[in-house]
Amino acid sequence: MPLAEGFAPTDEARWRELAAQVVGKSRAEDDALGPDEAVEALSTTLPDGVVVRPLYTRPAQERPLGVPGAMPFTRGTGPRRPDQPWDVRALHEGGDAAATSRAALVDLERGVTSLWLAVGDGHLEPADLARALDGVHLGMAPVVVSSTIAQRPAAAALLDLLEAAPELAPGSGLGLDPLGAAAATGGAADLAGLAPFVTRAAALTDVRALTVDTRVYHDAGAHDVEEVALAVATAVAYVRALEEQGVGAAEAFASIDVRVAVTADQFTTIAKLRALRRVWARVGELADVPERARAARVHAVTSGRMLTATDPWVNVLRGTIACLGASVGGADAITVLPYDTPLGLPEAFSRRLARNTQSLLALESHVAAVADPAGGSWYVEALTDEMAERAWARLGELDASGGVAAALADGSLARGLEAMWQERLRGLTTRQVPLTGTSTFPLAGETPLQRAPRPQPPSGGLPRHRDGEVFERLRARAARLDDPTVLVVSPGSRRDFGARQTFATNLLAVAGIGARLVDGADADTAAAEARDSALPVAVLATSPRVNAEHGLEVLAALRGAGVEHVVLAGRAGELGEGDHGVVEAREGVDVVALLSDLLTRLGAGDDVTTTTDGDAR
Repeated sequence: MPLAEGFAPTDEARWRELAAQVVGKSRAEDDALGPDEAVEALSTTLPDGVVVRPLYTRPAQERPLGVPGAMPFTRGTGPRRPDQPWDVRALHEGGDAAATSRAALVDLERGVTSLWLAVGDGHLEPADLARALDGVHLGMAPVVVSSTIAQRPAAAALLDLLEAAPELAPGSGLGLDPLGAAAATGGAADLAGLAPFVTRAAALTDVRALTVDTRVYHDAGAHDVEEVALAVATAVAYVRALEEQGVGAAEAFASIDVRVAVTADQFTTIAKLRALRRVWARVGELADVPERARAARVHAVTSGRMLTATDPWVNVLRGTIACLGASVGGADAITVLPYDTPLGLPEAFSRRLARNTQSLLALESHVAAVADPAGGSWYVEALTDEMAERAWARLGELDASGGVAAALADGSLARGLEAMWQERLRGLTTRQVPLTGTSTFPLAGETPLQRAPRPQPPSGGLPRHRDGEVFERLRARAARLDDPTVLVVSPGSRRDFGARQTFATNLLAVAGIGARLVDGADADTAAAEARDSALPVAVLATSPRVNAEHGLEVLAALRGAGVEHVVLAGRAGELGEGDHGVVEAREGVDVVALLSDLLTRLGAGDDVTTTTDGDAR
């Protein structure tokens, strides 16, 4: 039976008319929206300028979808193995070689298929790499290394081990990324002397010498289109440097891996990976390299920026969604960072959850049973097209201005990334970009988890941000106080104040502030509670109707009882005309500024500085 049987035929124009009626239900007749205006109201503009529409239909001019494993490689590098659709890669950041070896063997025995070791920068010393890989069969598990200030010693140490191995599993990587190191440290990028590493790696079984790691830009604030453009611009710089050192373009292309951050926004993650492959393949086409060499090999890592130290168990969900997006987007290797990554070095249980997240998605959900499962979706295809087009335009801008090295040297890249971060920060502080468990639905009374500290990454270059940091600083200030509490006064009945009281108590909990509730209060009760508690701050939380009828009376009673500062859950205009000296707490306000001021009034002292312990370089 046809699915549409029994339904009258319709078209997009009719849908737009119906959408306008729904959107305009609560609007006055003279303020009604037309169909086009309704669609605009339902559309969302992403930080990189990409517009997400509420409805996608078949495009007027469809481009051929293509097939996986062929130009333009949008749909992936080829069909996937049912038993191992992608490389499950585990990151190890500890500095103890024996402990790293034990943890690596556990990972490999229980679902991990390749290892990623942080070397130098306070992690493993290059000389300890052999001991850290003791017991690892390099013919069964590829190994990649990464470093910031010790890239070449780390690459040389791994290369020596790979060359000495009797057989190698394909997929190891030396992790050379001099532009990434320059971005992290603020130093000059040294692209000289890469060719010998490339030549030695090319003589082995599918070993790649260079890794373009865009997470340094992602953590500094880059949005998806910027990350794609910077990935390709960096890879182009490496190809050019290698050509100057006598390496052919095809061999240079084959020596590069790309490592990108993936987030809990699953559709933008899917589109980002598809767009990245398309743009890189186009560069390869213009460079006249063989078609197969144009396929980007992508290592997706769940974003460290999105992980929170507060209510860290929510990070399990974030990692799962990001891993799903990476899989559907066609990542060749995926690393799920453990949920406790922001708190320090992950423990065994969190590492197990990270492994099993991938195993479940790969083997139980069948998400990768077909290549490019999102291919053909009008939404995903449109999102991919727009991201690729914008990334290509941005790539042209970078290239015309001298490339990534020049943009780092003159500070223009840092300024652009800072502007992107500030835009994101505005969304975070107003909760337009919510963080479940941190800025919304916080876990009251949470006891922070304790983990062994991670070595602090090299500094001097681009800043490293995490979305939850501004809220974690609020919690740290509240922890200075024995019992940070404010009075929450709610006149009227439960039906009147219930919703706003819940809003207010949840908002206070974001900063670790407790609430002393005064339900159904009149002016006298409010004054008595204020005198008894001697609290300097009160929140008035009830309905607009009750605010209009009794709000000023209760407000005056609170101030007469010694309350110095009153926050209104709602709009000040509900109390009547004039300036009533209250601070509004409602959707859209800067909650970080509001809560920071409350903590100051409660005696928590100045803001504190916290470090981002979630760096996973």
